[in-house]
Amino acid sequence: MVRLLLVFALQPQPLCAEARRFVERSGMVAVVERDTIDDWRTRQRTPGCRVTAAGATAVGIRRAAEDFYQRLRAAGWTRTPDPIDAPNEASLRFRHAAVDCLFNVYEGAVLNTEAEARAATVVEPRQGERRYHAFVMCVPAAPAAPRA
Repeated sequence: MVRLLLVFALQPQPLCAEARRFVERSGMVAVVERDTIDDWRTRQRTPGCRVTAAGATAVGIRRAAEDFYQRLRAAGWTRTPDPIDAPNEASLRFRHAAVDCLFNVYEGAVLNTEAEARAATVVEPRQGERRYHAFVMCVPAAPAAPRA
């Protein structure tokens, strides 16, 4: 299956480079933006970036998310130390090189952002497919948060 992939990058975002490449290789359309993220480890606002992506799947969202995370691990991403995930929301934290990213796989337009709409409008699901999304927030790698 060959799909046209378009990448929208408002400005180069080195922190999101590997995450962007990963979602593109997964057959998704990506929008990359600069962001400031509330970092739970440092309890500070940290300069970062986000990748908003859309793709299509014929296997359902649960299986698509499982496959997504298996491919992520196979691509060399590892779990962050003491990740504090939200697994019931399909949000998992991974590290690649010196970057920590929170990945979230979901179905339907839930962010209601321009980036989500831009990515989704490029993806036309075929017969038997459904559109799904990935949202990734990346910050520089940091040690685990201290425990009380």
